[in-house]
Amino acid sequence: MTDLHARHQAVLPDWLALYYDRPIEITHGEGRHVWDAEGNRYLDFFGGILTTMTAHALPEVTKAISEQAARIVHSSTLYLDRPMVELAERVATLSGIPDARVFFTTSGTEANDTALLLASSYRRSNQILAMRNSYHGRSFSTVGITGNSSWSPTSLSPLQTLYVHGGVRSRGPFAHLTDAEFIAACVADLEDLLGQTRNVAALIAEPVQGVGGFTMPPDGLYAAFREVLDRHGILWISDEVQTGWGRTGEHFWGWQAHAASGPPDILTFAKGIGNGMSIGGVVARAEVMNCLDSNSISTFGGSPVTMAAGLANLTYLLEHDLQGNARRVGGLLIERLRAAVAGLGIVREVRGRGLMIGIELVKPGTDEPSPEAAAAVLEAAREGGLLIGKGGGHNSSVLRVAPPLTLNISEAEEGAAILEAALYTVESAQAAQAAQDARTGPSRRAARSVPEGTHR
Repeated sequence: MTDLHARHQAVLPDWLALYYDRPIEITHGEGRHVWDAEGNRYLDFFGGILTTMTAHALPEVTKAISEQAARIVHSSTLYLDRPMVELAERVATLSGIPDARVFFTTSGTEANDTALLLASSYRRSNQILAMRNSYHGRSFSTVGITGNSSWSPTSLSPLQTLYVHGGVRSRGPFAHLTDAEFIAACVADLEDLLGQTRNVAALIAEPVQGVGGFTMPPDGLYAAFREVLDRHGILWISDEVQTGWGRTGEHFWGWQAHAASGPPDILTFAKGIGNGMSIGGVVARAEVMNCLDSNSISTFGGSPVTMAAGLANLTYLLEHDLQGNARRVGGLLIERLRAAVAGLGIVREVRGRGLMIGIELVKPGTDEPSPEAAAAVLEAAREGGLLIGKGGGHNSSVLRVAPPLTLNISEAEEGAAILEAALYTVESAQAAQAAQDARTGPSRRAARSVPEGTHR
């Protein structure tokens, strides 16, 4: 691995993040497991960032890819594409959006880019409302609306972005309120913000913030927001890149937790639908989707091979009720994790829905986020044979647990046991280090912190 890592560093950007002190090369996978180049087997609880949604090497999907590739791999949107039309028909129906039109892209970033283009063109405005702690992609426009500074490398943007409270329930100035009071306070904040602006195009929001650490508002917040938005003619974009396709268990789409508002004006999706193939997309009612007054194509969006994969994957998901499995197995997993960490000082909160679970870590006895603990647990879990992710608005202090939706109960228990052991190992190591520091004393710790050759 050392040679491949060195080659990676020699030709790829420094900002292209890698997990682990010794990064691993994943060579193959099957079901909920993957193997690295050294032959180590891991239970995969991150699925390539929530993208291997059903299972690794799912026969139905690999067969569809192979058969389509044997016919034709690429044609572009300049020609009729049967798999694209068929998948669009199914997605349009599932979206809940009336008179829906679907545009396919190659990523969630590109899908959100397109949604912003539609909203700003439809409303003739470049003002966008976004949620604090949000993440919507790595393109120039989506970075400009991302409310998580760890993932926003520039303040330059073609859009004027205004940030709204509400995406994070358990932190911030409204955290102490009841759910009803929290919603009321966030709505009042939105009303106040709109009183100081003109002609906002859209609000874009993740029903569950993914990169932000699997945080979410109380059910009904976006329904309450929608009442305000509708009075101003402002569109609602639901970013379902991580929450779509039944991952949250209780609902097929994240917006359905706020169903009193009805479907969003625009819905974006990606990741899991392709089960690893590059598929993203936008759904909008016809008058919004068709508002662009210039020609456009997509060279790679909606390619025959990726559409065939998406159709096979969606069919498998629906026929095997993977949303129901996410609800059942995810519910057991989250309760198992909550019980396991009840006595741990480094765990502030276990939260989530279905197979989308976040574990927020802090310095014991405080409310201060601990990215150091998260990084250490990530390493310890990997040593134990479990791959997880991390995120959060405080320099990645949240462990992200999001296995493929076919996860079974025995695998959930195995993963929970590995994660429990990793958390206890890290807490014990930190306690031992704190005791050592206390014995060492502040003066010797200060001396130890001065780099060699530095004059005081």
